Amino acid sequence: MLLIGLLIIAVGAFCQASCYVPINKIKQWSWESYWLVQGIFAWLIFPLLGALLAVPQGHSLCELFTADNSFRIWMTILFGALWGVGGLTFGLSMRYLGVALGQSIALGTCAGLGTILGPVMLNIFFPEGDYMSKLTASVIIGVVVTLIGIAIIGYAGAMKARSLSEEEKKKAVADFNFPKGIAIALLAGVMSGCFNVGLEFGSAITFEASAEIFKTLPATFLVTLGGFVTNAVYCLYQNSANKTFADYGKSSLYANNLFFCALAGLLWYSQFFGLALGKGFLAEYPALLTFSWCILMALNVVFSNVWGIILKEWKGCSRATIMVLVTGLVVLIISSFLPELIK
Repeated sequence: MLLIGLLIIAVGAFCQASCYVPINKIKQWSWESYWLVQGIFAWLIFPLLGALLAVPQGHSLCELFTADNSFRIWMTILFGALWGVGGLTFGLSMRYLGVALGQSIALGTCAGLGTILGPVMLNIFFPEGDYMSKLTASVIIGVVVTLIGIAIIGYAGAMKARSLSEEEKKKAVADFNFPKGIAIALLAGVMSGCFNVGLEFGSAITFEASAEIFKTLPATFLVTLGGFVTNAVYCLYQNSANKTFADYGKSSLYANNLFFCALAGLLWYSQFFGLALGKGFLAEYPALLTFSWCILMALNVVFSNVWGIILKEWKGCSRATIMVLVTGLVVLIISSFLPELIK
């Protein structure tokens, strides 16, 4: 059961790390236009379909949205909106650092803070639940080791920045800017960690009769709903400021662009669908259950760097740089099992 759960989470992580590949196939749309359209699929349509899987026969999703749940619902949506800020800056981190390094720094920060902040915030509002007890020594050590792995990869990125000429940097990542990219990636990571906080607040918004593997999917929908609002407001503002509303009128591009936006959205959502399913198989392993968010983010980093290698973002780097990168990836993979090994 343990290996099945981790494998499902790994598949979701691979899908997430791959979601930016279809975006490169979108034609003649500005960033704000395709970001909004893929967001409709990633943050509304697919999460809603996923949430419906948690609804037992004879019930409806609306039954969960009651006055008794109102505080948790609004807190879940609020942290989703804060996560949406992280989503906006997440894309910028890859613009300035590339897919591999940008995702590594942002997701690493997101992994550590998201894992710790969830129980901490819940304990503040619901101290009777003793949520801090989830943060066992093995979980904290796992988070620390994950952050060490991220730091190693970040150091590999710094080595890359020092070793490549300006021409080589621009060839790999057109707008490469290490200082600006690091600052944006850290901000993206801090805000993105709010996603797991939202999931924690929404964990009780579910049907008792739901299958264990689907129980967190309504909360996932509420978090992404909040994130969609943040992103939609910003994208529509950019459409207005940049006069790019005409993108949506290019009917000849609909077939191509809607297909790749939908594919990107499906791949992105797969990480949280996989997380929900994977948690269902980790119920007997409380340390890994608490650490599951960190596992997902760590594996996202691993697979994003695999794509970075495929996309030749590390081409031209020294053997020492590649060895440091590989070391960081190995540390991240080990961190996925560590809490269970040392509990």
